[in-house]
Amino acid sequence: MDDKTIMSRITELVDEEHQLRSQVQSGEVSNDEERERLRHLEESLDQCWDLLRRRRAARDAGQDPEQTGSRPIDEVERYLQ
Repeated sequence: MDDKTIMSRITELVDEEHQLRSQVQSGEVSNDEERERLRHLEESLDQCWDLLRRRRAARDAGQDPEQTGSRPIDEVERYLQ
């Protein structure tokens, strides 16, 4: 997955988040459904941003960013900065 593909996925996830919030406001989706879906979207976004940052760091260090794979969501979510 290249940087453009990752950025495209991030855009899709953000668009989906906006759509979900609109659906809640219009009553199409319950608050419980929204919370669960938002949690999933946020995890996926964190995973994408993590991969993008790690690919850029690899590139800056003179390494092949294609060798950088995405980490599991539970690892990304528990990362301390």
